[in-house]
Amino acid sequence: MSTYEYKTQGTCSKKITVELEGKIIKAVKFEGGCAGNLSGISKLVVGMDIDHVIERFAGNTCGPRPTSCPDQLAIALKEAYAAQQAG
Repeated sequence: MSTYEYKTQGTCSKKITVELEGKIIKAVKFEGGCAGNLSGISKLVVGMDIDHVIERFAGNTCGPRPTSCPDQLAIALKEAYAAQQAG
């Protein structure tokens, strides 16, 4: 299992911590942002394959912002998986 921290850009949340085992999400924790929504997202994605989550969340926006917390999670998952493969 590997843990990866991603500093978000353009969102209310400031950081996402992701734990992966291969391509399976074991845990997600957001720092900052909308606590209830992000807690719910974190619980929903546990046990899911990162490819499914990335497909659903990538490109989602929040109001006038060009990104969102789910979009940032998709980026974090891509980076976490790449780091896991390199490490």
